[in-house]
Amino acid sequence: MEPKWSPSGDWFFYYGNDKVTTNSTDNSESYRHSTNKGLENQQKIHLHSVTSDELLSIDIGKETPSALTWSATDSSLYFAAQSTESTEDSDRLYEAEWKDVIQYRRRKPNYGSVIQRIDIKRKHGKVSVKLHSIKHVDFIVSDLLLIPSEHKIVCVSMPEMFENLSDIDLYAIDLHDTSSLIRLTNSQAIETNLQLSADGKHVFFQVYPVKLNNETFSSAQPQLYSIDLTNGHIEQWGKGFQGAVRDYTIRSEGGVFILGQLGTNVHVYIQQSVSQYACLAPGWHGSYRSISSSKLEQYSSAAFLYSSFDRPEEVYFTKHIDGLPWAKPVTHENQLLATRSLPRAKLYRWINHDDNRMIEGILHYPPGKLGHKNLPLFVLIHGGPSEASMNMLHADYYTWAPLAATEGWLVLEPNYRGSTGYGDQFLNEISGQLLSRPGRDILAGVDSLISDGIADPTRLNIGGYSFGGFLTNWLITQTTRFNAALSGAGPVEHISMWGTTDFPVYVNTLFRGFPWEVPEIYEKESIMSKLNAAKTPTLISTGTNDIRVPADQSYILERSLTYLGVPVKLLLFPDEGHTLSNNPWHGKIKAREELKWLAKYDHVPQAKVET
Repeated sequence: MEPKWSPSGDWFFYYGNDKVTTNSTDNSESYRHSTNKGLENQQKIHLHSVTSDELLSIDIGKETPSALTWSATDSSLYFAAQSTESTEDSDRLYEAEWKDVIQYRRRKPNYGSVIQRIDIKRKHGKVSVKLHSIKHVDFIVSDLLLIPSEHKIVCVSMPEMFENLSDIDLYAIDLHDTSSLIRLTNSQAIETNLQLSADGKHVFFQVYPVKLNNETFSSAQPQLYSIDLTNGHIEQWGKGFQGAVRDYTIRSEGGVFILGQLGTNVHVYIQQSVSQYACLAPGWHGSYRSISSSKLEQYSSAAFLYSSFDRPEEVYFTKHIDGLPWAKPVTHENQLLATRSLPRAKLYRWINHDDNRMIEGILHYPPGKLGHKNLPLFVLIHGGPSEASMNMLHADYYTWAPLAATEGWLVLEPNYRGSTGYGDQFLNEISGQLLSRPGRDILAGVDSLISDGIADPTRLNIGGYSFGGFLTNWLITQTTRFNAALSGAGPVEHISMWGTTDFPVYVNTLFRGFPWEVPEIYEKESIMSKLNAAKTPTLISTGTNDIRVPADQSYILERSLTYLGVPVKLLLFPDEGHTLSNNPWHGKIKAREELKWLAKYDHVPQAKVET
């Protein structure tokens, strides 16, 4: 959960607990009819005042909050946490009958979330806190927003497994009659990021659409919608924009600022009303993200994160959006990078001659080697697939192209078919061809770099994480040209992936159906049936608690390559899910070992590789 400012702007809250613990991400545990005895640490919400530097920590129980929002004043806020209501008698009876047996899909009678209000009173220098239960709902709450003028709370339902997107919708609770629960949306989409309009009557939310109607299997880029709480009317903002809505914030004078991605850049757009077009706000080329604006001023000031290929990411502020090109940095956390000799990056375009589609990517040159020829190549594939490599300088275990370039590699980040920022048709052209088509896009880019004399044809390497790992696993079955491969949290066996992931509905979309409905697509796009063609030494990495791409997929790949006599190594990161976010050492070690793997095998001809 992101920190949020109080209505006065004096306080912000953030979440923490007494002791950092990692709970099981095995969704099967959610269906066990017993209390969760693993959550024994007291959870806390922390409030920090920027004027007095006061820190207030509030105990909220033993369940981790899933959503928080301020009330209309600084004196109270609302939060949702998973329900733990049960009786010792019911637990004792259940355990007497079932012992430690888990009944998969069986929910506890009290399954869901409890929405509560925290009232904070300050008197004579003392602070008292009281919790009030507002309502129990039979779903997990992923977002909360108070609507003061309507005396309502709007929340977003979120399933533990994404099997039916109709389980993700907006609901309203009338605070005068909390027995009511009104469903506001009913769509095949993921809905998130609730914000209240300047007039207090409309709720804005981002939408990630996935259509699964009859024979229609398609996705769309992230979009922005609003719902009128007085009549339930829903409207789309940013209509006609061909890119992806990455983020947005409300303007105090009405309308929104939209962060819209087109190609590799994310710019700020202004839309004053739903009937008008979104207009580009002149600014810098690069990537704006996490924008926020003041609601207390007549004209919206704005704060945002920004970076580009040659400009490290910092927080910037502008008093008015017209001053965007002159925004001032308010942080200098990455100033050291600005003093270093950094890799230089440029756009690179090529044609996939299978269907004459132009593909775009980013080339990162080693420091001091911009424009040089015959360089060793590392193809770094982004995940998603509904993501994109962009004009930014941000380094972590996932987006580490600049680090690889600093180590001497020419790095290609391809925005293959399925990437955002190039229109919905481009996004959907992988449907039913989820590996073969983007795989050909990537190989066409490698061929183009060789033809242009930029890449050394004897020093080709490949890797990626999540869907990037998926494509890496596919590509090592399509060619033996790569000297080394890095497969991070990538699927390898389609049917078991569908059967064990927490997001099976997305697998259905990519394959255009269930395994028994379109077996020919599952076979055509199969990695396992082609894996005997793989010869590339492969380093595999995964989190042990990953439920998006279960760690079983990495075990299957490791065992298969071992039996095939292909050099392989598997790195397991304990207590990590799909994103390596629990322990910063894990991401650092992953990148360190991947660089070692590239260095070890880049110069070794495939015919001489031995296990």
